[in-house]
Amino acid sequence: MSEYAARQAIIDHGRALTAAGLNHGTTGNISVRHGDGLLVTPTGMGYDRLSAEDIVPMHMDGGFDGRLRPTSEWRFHRDILQQRADVHAVVHTHAPYATVVSIQRREIPPLHYMIAAAGGPTIRCADYATFGTAALSEAALTALDGRLACLLANHGMIACGATLDKAVALAVEVEELARQYVLSLQLGGPVLLDSAEIDRVLEKFRTYGAQPDAV
Repeated sequence: MSEYAARQAIIDHGRALTAAGLNHGTTGNISVRHGDGLLVTPTGMGYDRLSAEDIVPMHMDGGFDGRLRPTSEWRFHRDILQQRADVHAVVHTHAPYATVVSIQRREIPPLHYMIAAAGGPTIRCADYATFGTAALSEAALTALDGRLACLLANHGMIACGATLDKAVALAVEVEELARQYVLSLQLGGPVLLDSAEIDRVLEKFRTYGAQPDAV
């Protein structure tokens, strides 16, 4: 993918997340790995105002190019991409149900087999830290250990993926799981799947969506 296409994809997906209700105003941010660094959304600008030229190129040392400053959350974007070779895109949202669960500082338990899409039997909630800090980045990395998504206490969620499409799709799935969790708590709490079932689903997900080569 060209740099211009990557920049435009960030904007298009950001607008789609806002339209789907996972963000509002200037909340949320997106990054993709690009070359030896990353491309990331700028600080304090809604996706509806962005053009491809506004996306900020960043270096792994924290430096950046262009006329706009990167999102205040650039640190966890950089750190995740730097430490996770399997991740090429990071999506952060303030999606309402995921944020409600994070405000309770709960993890999302194995209430539905789709929890395995995030890589394990739960979606952990990272410890609270002030936004934009190294402490928040460290907490997120701990919660993402072996996983592709986590909640951020009193804040929102992070979803990662091998591609931007996959990271965005996972963010949507995490929000749906959070919604199901909140609603099930109103009925007395979910009946949870056991670890053996989650292991079976994780194995099935290894080939989910894969198609044989065309003859």
